[in-house]
Amino acid sequence: MNDNAKAIAVFCSHLAVGEKAQPLEPREWSVLAAALIRKGMQPAALLELDRQGLMQVLDTDEVQAERMARLIDRSAALSFEISKYESMGVSLLTRADAAYPTKLKQKLGNVCPPLFYTAGDMTISQREFMGCVGSRTVGDADAAFTRQIVQRTVERDFAIVSGGAKGCDTVAEEESLSCGGYAMAFLSDSMLRKLRNTATVRAVQQGKLLLLSVARPDAGFNTGLAMMRNKYIYASSTATVVVKTDYNRGGTWAGATENLKHRWSLTLCRQHNAYPGNKALIEKGAVPIGEDWDGDIKALLERKAQEEPEQLSLF
Repeated sequence: MNDNAKAIAVFCSHLAVGEKAQPLEPREWSVLAAALIRKGMQPAALLELDRQGLMQVLDTDEVQAERMARLIDRSAALSFEISKYESMGVSLLTRADAAYPTKLKQKLGNVCPPLFYTAGDMTISQREFMGCVGSRTVGDADAAFTRQIVQRTVERDFAIVSGGAKGCDTVAEEESLSCGGYAMAFLSDSMLRKLRNTATVRAVQQGKLLLLSVARPDAGFNTGLAMMRNKYIYASSTATVVVKTDYNRGGTWAGATENLKHRWSLTLCRQHNAYPGNKALIEKGAVPIGEDWDGDIKALLERKAQEEPEQLSLF
């Protein structure tokens, strides 16, 4: 871990926080990082400052300087915690590390989390992905559809990215691995629990599966983090398939509509008239696909580009 990565971990990690240390949230870190850039400073320089120095350099008040000083004071305890998790196969990756997923930086900018806890080969994140999202409760037909589209896209050398949850996410991940493909999952809860699964550990060790999470490795489920990870899935993928969504509620709907707005990736949706959420999502602009879809994402991208009218300049 380089010095700048260490600084990001000190200010943003939720490991070894104790009762009085309050880590910076992603947007707070982005504001601080922008201030450092304006001053021509590196994050590592902050670790050498005391409370008074932090106030002067950052033009901040005593309360914020005290908060940051407390975070710096826990540096030794944090290093111990990081080492403990590394012995369990979980590493800490920051925006200052070269291995940080490039697509997230390119598409999300300052919304990118300052750090991830990871397990697996980070080079997997450089592959081309199809995202797969949907309900945690799926029927046999939903699972069969998911397996079918995963098989066809893996044949075209796409890896699969999901949220690692029960239902569509797990079906897609397992199918990609069973086909000899690659998978990446953005978890919203305990990575350590996921790593208790023998098949998961084997896939990680074989360099086929990459796990990432902004939640500390022993964390329980957090609704906010579950919603947040949607954008990481869409931003990592070339196209994302929505297998099944409720109408106007739930994380799958929220993530898909957010992607339609920001266009991080092409939104595909299973055409299923019995699912009101799917039907509404297609009406909002998602590209419909059925059981006969051949998995050719690039062809859909080309078709979508041709269908969108050219934006003419006012001048």
